[in-house]
Amino acid sequence: MGSAPAMHDTRKMADRKGGTQVAQQRILVVDDHAAIRALLKNLLEEDDFQVLEAQTGRQALTIIEQQRPDLVLMDIKLPDITGIEVLQQLKTRGVKSNVILMTAYGTSNLVIRGTELGAVDYVPKPFQDLDKLVDLVRQHLSYDKHDDGETVREVLDRDPKNKIIGNSPRMVDVFKMIGRIAPSEVTVLITGETGTGKNLVAAAIHNFSSRRLGPYVDVACAALPETLLESELFGHEKGAFTNAVTMRKGRFELADKGTIFLDEIGEMTLSTQKKLLRVLQDKSIERLGSGVAKPVDVRVVTATNRPLEEDIEAGRFREDLYYRLNVIAIHMPALRERMEDIPLLVDYFLDKYRLNASAPPTAISQQAMARLTEHQWPGNVRELENVIQRAVTLSGGRTITPDHLRLAPLSEGRRETLRPPSRGKTLPESLAMLERQMIAEALSFVQNDLAETAKLLGITPAYLTKKMQQYGISVPRASGSGEGS
Repeated sequence: MGSAPAMHDTRKMADRKGGTQVAQQRILVVDDHAAIRALLKNLLEEDDFQVLEAQTGRQALTIIEQQRPDLVLMDIKLPDITGIEVLQQLKTRGVKSNVILMTAYGTSNLVIRGTELGAVDYVPKPFQDLDKLVDLVRQHLSYDKHDDGETVREVLDRDPKNKIIGNSPRMVDVFKMIGRIAPSEVTVLITGETGTGKNLVAAAIHNFSSRRLGPYVDVACAALPETLLESELFGHEKGAFTNAVTMRKGRFELADKGTIFLDEIGEMTLSTQKKLLRVLQDKSIERLGSGVAKPVDVRVVTATNRPLEEDIEAGRFREDLYYRLNVIAIHMPALRERMEDIPLLVDYFLDKYRLNASAPPTAISQQAMARLTEHQWPGNVRELENVIQRAVTLSGGRTITPDHLRLAPLSEGRRETLRPPSRGKTLPESLAMLERQMIAEALSFVQNDLAETAKLLGITPAYLTKKMQQYGISVPRASGSGEGS
């Protein structure tokens, strides 16, 4: 049959609809399990792709450098070097390749790091829908993600301080977004209910950015009284107000060359919002009592559990500031929207809350796990963490059973609470009645513990107190439960 055709020619095939020749796209499948490689090879060849195979990371590097496949499907866990290390070496060598990562061991760190190093997507194993996998392959072969002039960023040398646990599609989208935006300098607004982990996302953005060696300053706006918030943010000069006996730097100055995270930005007063807007515009601050502008180099990340659009309509939040903060938005899904992550979270918290350092993680019965996966979780991941921590203590480190779980009876109770409103009432009246009822029931369930009530309802303690005052509900004295906010 003559000499072997050139490599370019081996990628030609006849178009089924005519006699023209089109390039057959090549996909490299990297997995140490032969069965996975065979499955993907058969699946992709049916769709007229040419499939190459590698079972180790080093084999993959060789094939990618020599044959430059159009797309790589690569497992993260390989027998010699990891898929992340393959990406690192490709970046170091300046080799451009579209890589989709695959793994059954998905964590936020792996997905974020892989995306930041150039991976174009991520597929969890075992595969849930092979048709969707083929569609994903087609999607990423339809355009090139990499520009020839792309600058290779320094590979991160440490992981975020706090893990974000999850392997559900909605969480994977969050991880990929973090990986894409972390290297930039844009402001980010993180939205989501209380207890979803917005603070962890903010920390991850900092830790995966070029500012990671600089300071990371976390400011809980709702926890600071209005009279102190401006001083905390911008600092003050000696004598600026009563008791200002010394000069003090504000949080923005402390965050210079780093990142500042403003949590619950919706609790900020209009006066402070105006000053924050000026900081974003001018990139400088003025300490209270000083008329001198001081430059600051700070990336701003904010979060809210409230719909700021409604606050804008009500005149409580500046529209111009909102658009400054909302250059990029990341929404953290509620736990009830990613129930498949509950077993992963439970395992993580069981390991975190061992009775002592030498004790093994507490076991959990199937019946108890079933109760956890059926609950609606109004307090989200924070509520689940508290439930597991208490259950470990109550079980004495032995197997957790349903009797050890303290859950709000929302499966039926919430349906009862959300019954249609009475005839003749306006929508605001009906919503106010429902809101008052839910607050009263939650207070009763947790024996008037304000912190627990706020967690249960998915709001901040400050917002809960304001609502109780609005509806004339008496505010009980703090119980001093000691649990985190």
